Amino acid sequence: MIKSTLAFLIALGLATSAARAQSTDVTAGIYKLDRSHASLTWKVSHLGLSFYTARFTKFDATLNIDPAKPETAKLSVEVDTTSIRTDYPFASRKDFDKELIESPNFFNAKKFPKITFVSTKVERTGDKTAKITGDLTLLGVTKPVTLDVTLNAAIMHPFAKKPAMGFSGTAKIKRSDFGMTHLVPNVGDDVTLLVEVEFIQG
Repeated sequence: MIKSTLAFLIALGLATSAARAQSTDVTAGIYKLDRSHASLTWKVSHLGLSFYTARFTKFDATLNIDPAKPETAKLSVEVDTTSIRTDYPFASRKDFDKELIESPNFFNAKKFPKITFVSTKVERTGDKTAKITGDLTLLGVTKPVTLDVTLNAAIMHPFAKKPAMGFSGTAKIKRSDFGMTHLVPNVGDDVTLLVEVEFIQG
């Protein structure tokens, strides 16, 4: 009994020390996106049969955060509209990507080459969760959008040797709010955004 109690206390002490070490590893400052460990995927209903998925392959983001006061954090994101990739499984896939990128019915990248998001409010909803509300600008239209975000980890990056943070996030928008109404309702109006990101300080 004494041994088991002692082992428990030692384990508890180690766990507490590790948690304290982790919390002090991450300091206030500007964190830049690790683009090699980030994804921005979106999905939309196709005829109600399935959710078609695609992604943007080029985007950047900056996070200015004080871990002691996460509600004051500022996030800015810029997406290259020409970087849409659908992985359409046929030889015409590139033409399909091109249509989405260039067509005035869709992303009209020649006129609107960038999509941006700038946070305006951060609301903590739990120890590791928050809602990040900001202004999303798409096709020249700006609307408020809220991201539901989960902090996966905040650590000293073992390879970069710098503070790092990783998040998963989701958001839902209506593409018609931004003027993209082509093929609604056969192609859904509601679009779900799926975000996986890592940030490194510096």
